[in-house]
Amino acid sequence: MAAGEVVVLLVAALAAGWVDAVVGGGGLLQLPALLLAGLSPVQAMATNKSASIFGTASAAVAYARNTKFDRAVAVPAGVLAIGFAGLGAASAAMLEAGVLKPLVLVVLLGVAAFVTLRPAFGLAAQPHLRTQARLAAAIALAGIVIAFYDGILGPGTGTFLLIAFTSVLGMDFVNASATAKILNTSTNLGALIVFAWQGHVLWGLGLGMAVCSIAGAQLGARMALRRGSGFVRVVLLCVVAALVLKLGYEQFFAR
Repeated sequence: MAAGEVVVLLVAALAAGWVDAVVGGGGLLQLPALLLAGLSPVQAMATNKSASIFGTASAAVAYARNTKFDRAVAVPAGVLAIGFAGLGAASAAMLEAGVLKPLVLVVLLGVAAFVTLRPAFGLAAQPHLRTQARLAAAIALAGIVIAFYDGILGPGTGTFLLIAFTSVLGMDFVNASATAKILNTSTNLGALIVFAWQGHVLWGLGLGMAVCSIAGAQLGARMALRRGSGFVRVVLLCVVAALVLKLGYEQFFAR
């Protein structure tokens, strides 16, 4: 791999770490960069996980030191997420990921409309929404459905976790982002274990990108904590728009 390609990948990892720390969706930057560098799709997904897990874990630590994360959700959903993300990664070669893209695109369009039309959404906590039934639903949604998606496809996992926690449990964006980082670390771990066992991870490249991912994650987490939920909302809308454009292009134009 040429030196210029390595530099591009390191810069992409830095930017992806920042985006992941704020709202998730760093794979939008990292995965295309890895594919353009000549990696096969499964190598790109595997190496992406080896870099992302360090950045996400670093952001989780930064959030945990400065704000609350929801242990009642993070612990049980995190345990489930390791297994179901691993199952998704093991299924990646068997299930055509393109089957999921139209569904993900529709969900993202709904998310964009919802957040745009409700400007106060996620800016303040709504504790009245938190019931035992909603708590169980959030754990299942995050630890099973979103975790499996992260293993088999991946882009926007952190964004989906953020939306799940704000809409189902009424968290504000900052606390939801903190909790999402714990879950995203678990999903990355589950998928990485399977990809590593299958021999798809390029460890040297992945660990180099991990250093940049950590730097970006620390910057992103601190900015989110300092600027608050309004800042997270703006970044969320930008990331959702980018995801919609990416998936829409792949679905309708990339033939």
